[in-house]
Amino acid sequence: MSSSLVETVDIKASVAVTWSLWSDVTQWPRFLSHVQRVDPIDERRFAWQLSLPGADKNFVAELTEVIPEERIAWKTTEGVHHAGVVTFHRLDDTSSRVALQIEYDPQGFIEHLGALTNLDSTLANYDLGEFQKLAELTAEAGGPRTL
Repeated sequence: MSSSLVETVDIKASVAVTWSLWSDVTQWPRFLSHVQRVDPIDERRFAWQLSLPGADKNFVAELTEVIPEERIAWKTTEGVHHAGVVTFHRLDDTSSRVALQIEYDPQGFIEHLGALTNLDSTLANYDLGEFQKLAELTAEAGGPRTL
């Protein structure tokens, strides 16, 4: 059984800010509550370590499409079956909409329960709220810092 979710959030930050934060894998544990680590393997592949209720997961995901300031898509190549896309939409010069779409195969009782009760959507919505806070604070501070 495959499961999917779609969540969106409007953010008081430009697409440039939201894109910069989401496209930087080192930022993901700051707003994705279940992500413990993401380690780049090369330019297109990343090793993920997740901590979910009732299960820890490790998998490798590969970027399948990157269009700067528009979309990032990925799929797993090792471990769990998971694919997704996040898109960035300009609302005006200082605000944007971020949309997250994920398809996955729930494994085990807890994941099946999460899919059936929409707990997975609730978690995704929470994480987008955390991303919204981070992006808005970053925008207020003048944008992301670069080295």
